[in-house]
Amino acid sequence: GCSTKFGMPPNSLTCPVCTGMPGSLPVLNRKALLFTIKTGLATNCSIAPFSRFARKNYFYPDLPKGYQISQYEMPVCERGYVEIEAGGGTKRIGLTRIHLEEDAGKNIHEGAGPHGGASPHSLVDLNRSGVPLMEIVSEPDIRTPEEAGQYMRKLRTVLRYIGVCDGNMEQGSLRCDANVSVRPAGADTLGTKVELKNMNSFRFVEKALEYEIKRQTAAVRNGQTIIQETRLWDSAAGVTQPMRTKEEAHDYRYFPEPDLVPFMPSEAWVEEIRASIPELPDQRRERFVAAYGLPEYDAGLLTSERPLADWFEEAVRLGAGPKAVSNWMMGELMRLLNEDGLSIEDSPLAPAGLVELLSLIEAGTISGKIAKGVFEEMYRSKKSAARIVKEKGLLQISDESELSAVIDRVIAANPDEAGRFRGGEEKLLGFFVGQVMKATQGKANPGVINKLLKEKLARP
Repeated sequence: GCSTKFGMPPNSLTCPVCTGMPGSLPVLNRKALLFTIKTGLATNCSIAPFSRFARKNYFYPDLPKGYQISQYEMPVCERGYVEIEAGGGTKRIGLTRIHLEEDAGKNIHEGAGPHGGASPHSLVDLNRSGVPLMEIVSEPDIRTPEEAGQYMRKLRTVLRYIGVCDGNMEQGSLRCDANVSVRPAGADTLGTKVELKNMNSFRFVEKALEYEIKRQTAAVRNGQTIIQETRLWDSAAGVTQPMRTKEEAHDYRYFPEPDLVPFMPSEAWVEEIRASIPELPDQRRERFVAAYGLPEYDAGLLTSERPLADWFEEAVRLGAGPKAVSNWMMGELMRLLNEDGLSIEDSPLAPAGLVELLSLIEAGTISGKIAKGVFEEMYRSKKSAARIVKEKGLLQISDESELSAVIDRVIAANPDEAGRFRGGEEKLLGFFVGQVMKATQGKANPGVINKLLKEKLARP
């Protein structure tokens, strides 16, 4: 029942259950179970008709009860998979299981001294102790740090699409522990695994794995024995450091949790959850290619986040051309959002604003070049495109007689270039277009300019 708000003072979000007080009893969180089943269905898992919790016994300061409520032989979800792009094709990463457990507290080793400096003591923060935690365990199908990064990014995208996790690694709402082992080429048996922790970004996951693979490879080649242990990634030093030797499953002395009854999700409830799952990123990407005629690259980028895909589809629904929307989103809109550190959900510009701008371009009211400036002004001021065009006097000049006079002046001012063009240097057409644009402050209609220039420059 305690809040899970990030960044609160240590031990300020706790209760007798969090701190393992005698007589306090756990309760299964229905929403956490629903989210776990939803994740299992979205990752092609089988949902167990009968599942139960187990006690995992170990003694660390951040585990106030001396045991963790987890799952062992009967998890909620089993035998799923996630597909990633690897080696020019699609690779399937198997999922062993997805289970529910309670989170532990957090040991704080640095800055524990009286003035934030070194201290011989560690401090414990139990704010997240007892919070429901969903653990996704993959099969040993990942072969490179790059594949691991792809897998994590794909998993994060799916979790965000179905609304079960915000995917924020920096705040710990998505975490990664990686088991790494090496073996000689051609060998069938996996080597001794080492678990890596403390990786709070995709880049650090890849860096840590790269370092650990090199470390283990060098050790094996030198005849050293790899021990099963847990190591921490030190991002500042770029190395992994030993943390503790790793226990085997029997060391945890698992047994059924006596304070929680087994649970049996009904088929009707599972199907209700399945029906609530939105179109997933892979299917949406394929539809964007088939229905909107987008290139694979555009479709992949636009469906990488559900709100991004929703923004795109809303603009298309309002009447804009799919490729034009894609170009403006991937170009100007993403540039401005990145500069301001904003997500698409926080965009000051709504899809209707882009649609209005595109309609002005299509009608010949403004040029594409002027539209870029208008777009940024719309983004910054939240004014409509039509209002900005009117206030700044940016209407495109398409009147042939008006542009004809400008072109005559430009040609007269550049006789040498006009002569070279007539002599065969047709690439100079771009020079003249630029000069006309300069003379009209970018307001001239490019199509009309090209037509008139070719006619006038063809004359002796």
